[in-house]
Amino acid sequence: MIRKRSIANICFVSLTLFSSCDHQQNDLSHDADATSLPYFGEADIELHRLEDGSAHADTIQYSIPKFSFTNQDGKIVSHHDYANKIFVAEFFFTECKTICPIMSTQMSRLQELVEQEKLSQEVAFISYSVKPENDTPEVLKAYGDKIGADYQNWNFVTGKPEDIYDLAEGGFMLSAFPSDTAEGGIFHTDKLTLIDRGMHIRGYYDGTSTKSVDKLFSDLKKLTNEK
Repeated sequence: MIRKRSIANICFVSLTLFSSCDHQQNDLSHDADATSLPYFGEADIELHRLEDGSAHADTIQYSIPKFSFTNQDGKIVSHHDYANKIFVAEFFFTECKTICPIMSTQMSRLQELVEQEKLSQEVAFISYSVKPENDTPEVLKAYGDKIGADYQNWNFVTGKPEDIYDLAEGGFMLSAFPSDTAEGGIFHTDKLTLIDRGMHIRGYYDGTSTKSVDKLFSDLKKLTNEK
């Protein structure tokens, strides 16, 4: 088997997906008329040599890396807890006074929509704190309680700052890092990310826009029917 990298027909997100607790309009979800959702990230191409000397190519789509953090109850939450689930991820911090409250409100509304459609067993949510030195499990629990989060399928997680920043930038291809010039001292994305059952990134959405989050919900339902 021969493996090589290919970015053909892959939407690699190294674009301006950044916000320093600021509003951003661009929505990198798929076209409204598309019947299936795109994959984001750099894919691998596996070449299999057949007995007759020909080759068969398989495309291995990019998937987010493994992770392990502590949630609002002080329990370890990892990629294993999200295996075979569709989930929506955000990067936020509890002291944020600008975009984060809007994003969290949209996440809460999205969770309610999922519950109404009886999809809570298939769909989950995760909020990664980008200011983990402040956002202890107790602080995260108070924040989740305040916005009415249902913890059955929504975790708020904290951990080592470098691990969360690496996951955001290296795994989700989004921005999250300390900045003296950013509101709250953290420069981070306003994007919500839609992940499928195989840990593949299938869409980015403006977490401060009701219209964009409605699109996320529509796409999410498409994933529930995807084989």
